[in-house]
Amino acid sequence: MDYLIHLNLTIMTKLSILFFSCFLLLISCNTDEKSKYGIAVSFDETVGAESKDGRLLLMLSTDDGKEPRFQINDGLNTQLIFGMNVDGMSAGEPVQFDESIFGYPYPSLSEVPPGEYNVQALLHVYETFDLSTGHTVKLPMDNGEGQHWNTSPGNLYSKPFKITVGENGITNVSVVMDQEIPPIPEPEDTEWIKHIKIKSEKLSEFYGRDMYLGAHVLLPKGFDEHPEAKYPLMVFHGHFPSDFGGFRTTPPDPNLEPTYSARFDLDGYNIIQQQEAYDFYKRWNEPDFPRFLIIEIQHPTPYYDDSYAVNSASQGPYGDAITYELIPYIEKEFRGMGEGWSRFLYGGSTGGWEALAVQVKYPEEYNGCFAACPDPIDFRAYCLTNIYEDDNAYYYDSEHKKLEVPSHRNYLGDIQSTLRQGNHLELVLGDKSRSGQQWDIWEATYSPQGDDGYPVRIWDKMTGDINHDVAEYWKENYDLRYILERDWDKLGPQLKGKIHIYCGDMDNYYLNNAVYLMEDFLESTSEPYYDGEVLYGDRAEHCWNGDPDQPNAISRLRYNSMYVPKIMKRIAESAPQGADLTSWRYE
Repeated sequence: MDYLIHLNLTIMTKLSILFFSCFLLLISCNTDEKSKYGIAVSFDETVGAESKDGRLLLMLSTDDGKEPRFQINDGLNTQLIFGMNVDGMSAGEPVQFDESIFGYPYPSLSEVPPGEYNVQALLHVYETFDLSTGHTVKLPMDNGEGQHWNTSPGNLYSKPFKITVGENGITNVSVVMDQEIPPIPEPEDTEWIKHIKIKSEKLSEFYGRDMYLGAHVLLPKGFDEHPEAKYPLMVFHGHFPSDFGGFRTTPPDPNLEPTYSARFDLDGYNIIQQQEAYDFYKRWNEPDFPRFLIIEIQHPTPYYDDSYAVNSASQGPYGDAITYELIPYIEKEFRGMGEGWSRFLYGGSTGGWEALAVQVKYPEEYNGCFAACPDPIDFRAYCLTNIYEDDNAYYYDSEHKKLEVPSHRNYLGDIQSTLRQGNHLELVLGDKSRSGQQWDIWEATYSPQGDDGYPVRIWDKMTGDINHDVAEYWKENYDLRYILERDWDKLGPQLKGKIHIYCGDMDNYYLNNAVYLMEDFLESTSEPYYDGEVLYGDRAEHCWNGDPDQPNAISRLRYNSMYVPKIMKRIAESAPQGADLTSWRYE
């Protein structure tokens, strides 16, 4: 009996030692694994003593040409980025990036190939908003840059330095953010261009803090000399403009060093841009050129550089704020006519969608839209996804073959990126639709607000599985083709002659597919017939805007004059009896 007890104790002791040894080995393995792929990131007290919330980003680059923060994109030349949320990050306290942190294009630090890299960290700072919906959310406030994480004033970042990723991973790397992006100066008024900013009561109420809208206003020739004149208004929609673009009162700078445009394969494109801006100034001053006000609006949101100019559940009442607060203020300040028949909308891409959407949502407040290469205007062709019938956005339906859906091509059809890749980049830059990028802003604009106060996902950001309940919400509220078809009995008489759409048939983002579907509906209309225009550019890329004679590189610089003849024709045909058609037609 004593022998058996002794034997059992011996066995138990050996098992205990073996278990403890394995436990120590496991701890050792985990420690080695963490240190193998560990990069510690902190910020210095010199850039702020207060704790901060936000999205902490770590970047690695093999390209010495620019800082890593300027080399992140969803194209073939992208560099590496990893991201995580931080809440209450304190100065001097490091946050660890290890192999569990999601990245792009490599999902984990453990997959980064050996080599020499420039490393850089950046904190995209979030602020707390107490919304009128009762939700509290953390979002990146625009700080005058147009909602760009890599240039937003107040964001913290580190200077790049070299590290080596070896066969055994990344070890003993500490990155300290001791730089802060400085404020951006406000543009200055000139003889021709004025800048305004107003507090929006509607938006301030929604966000629980003061919110502002701005605009750059181009005045017509003779504005001061003709105080009796009142003017039609041209609203040029698009991404966040730092100032009024494409207007220059002097010839191109003779000392300007020519630069190459890879997009258009043109040498000296910067000189071409200056020449076109000067040519527009000369046209603007010609005796027979109609006298208009042209405005470019600043309406960034915490989700993007642009609100999409409509009301939405998560972004608030931007449509009403622009149409009923900003536009009337501008017209009062600069002698606009202030009537729907005298207002016109135009723009390309985001601005193209906005021009059409605002015309549809506010049919009697505007007298015509010219929508070039608009973002998807029929969600059966949400680029290459049918959100109503497809189950997954990232992959084509197939039982045996896994083929990714592309998201960007050139005019020959060569693919540069896929839908999954672009969405995974956005997920690294920010969760809860907070990346500030394209797919997320569509979601922030079109989706219902979730229980947490953020937009509800149209699809699972990791897998691409589509939420068809959300798709139905999108359809009823923002699918422009569906809304027009559903409500044509009411909208048709208000929109007759007002809809003009232009798109290249090789649009880089496949936006022409939705335009085809919209055209099918518009051409089927009766009582009334839509009486507008849909045109396509042969082999034209994004953003063809209706000029049959000039390439994109040139026509995109002529938005402010190319639709004027059609606008003048529309005014002549539609202005109400007794409308002022003369005070603004001076030479």
